[in-house]
Amino acid sequence: AHRTTVQAGVSLFDFLEPAGPGPVADFAAKWTSGLYGVGFSSMHQQSLARHFDALGATYVEEKGHLYLAPDATHGMPTVITPHVPRAAVGHIRCLYEVTNPVADAAATTAHYTELFGLDERRFSHIESRLYGYRGSLTLFNPPAYLDRVEVTETFGGGAMDRFYQRRGPGLYMCYIETDDVAALAGRLRARGARFTDSEDRPPETGLFIHPSAIEGMLMGVSRTNYAWVWSGRPDRAGAEADAYAAH
Repeated sequence: AHRTTVQAGVSLFDFLEPAGPGPVADFAAKWTSGLYGVGFSSMHQQSLARHFDALGATYVEEKGHLYLAPDATHGMPTVITPHVPRAAVGHIRCLYEVTNPVADAAATTAHYTELFGLDERRFSHIESRLYGYRGSLTLFNPPAYLDRVEVTETFGGGAMDRFYQRRGPGLYMCYIETDDVAALAGRLRARGARFTDSEDRPPETGLFIHPSAIEGMLMGVSRTNYAWVWSGRPDRAGAEADAYAAH
C-alpha cells in the first residue's frame, strides 16, 4: 500500500491506498473504505519479537515494524512500531482505543493477554445494554494511560451487533480524546459532517462521528480523562463523573 501518515495529538493515523495485490487491496475491494488495522508502539520492540517467536506467532519484520500475521489476531490487522515520544499537535490529544467485536470475548481477551504480554489484573469489564455489547477493556498501562483494545461480544441488533453479523470479527471503531468536545462539534457542523451526541452522557463529554464524515470510519470522541468513568478509575474523570449513570 501507499501510506500517508498524519499526526493527531501524540498519535498517528495512516491513510492506505492499494499499490498492488495484497491485504489492503482485498479490504478496499470488499469494503471500499473504513478502519483497516491498528498500530501499537512498544519501548521493547526486540523483546516483543522474541516473545512472538517463543509463542510461535507469525509476523513479518519490515523497516523495524512487526506486522502480525492475520491469524494472530481476531480480525484486527496489527503492527507493532518502536515507541517514539512526540509533542502533541492539533485539537486531538490521542487515539486511545479500538473496538474489536469477536465471537468469544473472554477467549480473545486471554489470547491478547498472552500475545502482547499484558496484565489482566489491570483490565476493566465493560457492558452496555444500550449499545448491545459486553467484554473487556485490555488496559495496557493504567492509570498512566487509557490505551487499550475493547474486546466485545455483541447482542440485541444494535449498530455494533449488525456490524459483527455482517462482517464477523474485525475493527468496529476507534476512540479519541479532546479537551473541548463542543469546539469539535462546532467544526463538524461547519463542515456539514454527520455526528451524534452520546445517548446517555452529557453532550460536552463526548460524541460519535459518523462513518460518512471520515471515509467509512466510526470514531468516538470523549473529553480528556472522562473515559475513566467506564474504565475502572472514575476518580480520574472529574467531578461530573458522579452524574454519569451506568448503562
